Amino acid sequence: MFAVIKTGGKQYRVAAQDTLKIDRLKGEPGEIVQFGEVLVVGGDSVTLGTPTIAGASVAAEVLQQGRGPKIIAFKKRRRKNSRRKRGFRPEFTLVRITEILTDGQTPTMTASVRKENLKPAPAAATAAGEDDDPADAPVKAKGKPKAGKKPAKAPEKKAQKAKPGGKAGKK
Repeated sequence: MFAVIKTGGKQYRVAAQDTLKIDRLKGEPGEIVQFGEVLVVGGDSVTLGTPTIAGASVAAEVLQQGRGPKIIAFKKRRRKNSRRKRGFRPEFTLVRITEILTDGQTPTMTASVRKENLKPAPAAATAAGEDDDPADAPVKAKGKPKAGKKPAKAPEKKAQKAKPGGKAGKK
C-alpha cells in the first residue's frame, strides 16, 4: 500500500517503513507525527482525492532533526563590479513512515523509546578487577621517532656560492 502526501509545499510518494528527509517539522526524535493532506491512496484499488482524501492520514515517527549541507547563492553581474554571496543551511526532519491510515483511524503505534548506545567497559580491565584511570596508563609510542633538524651549513660555504645572473664579480 502506498500514499502520496503533501507537506512543506512538496509531494512525496510513501509506503510503510520508508524514511524521508522533509522540511523541518515540530517534534522531538521518537515522537509520532501525522500528515493529514493525503492526495492518493493506492494498493489493490487506487483512491484519488479532490484535492485530498477525507479521513485519510499517514503516521510517521520522527527520527532526527538536523541541518543539511551549506547552499551558496552567488550572483554576479559581469563588467558591473556587482557581486552578492549568500549562504544558508536548510533545516530538515528525518521521518520513518509507520502506517497509512484510512477512514479516520488513529495511529496504533506509539512513540518509541530510544535506548542510549552505551559502550560496555573494556573486558581486560573488568577481568582483572582493576579500576585504573586511563590517564594513569603508560603511553605507547607510535611509529618511528622523529629525526632532528639537519645541521646548518657553514657560513663560509654560503658566501662562496655565486648566484647566477647576479653582480657577484662586478664592483
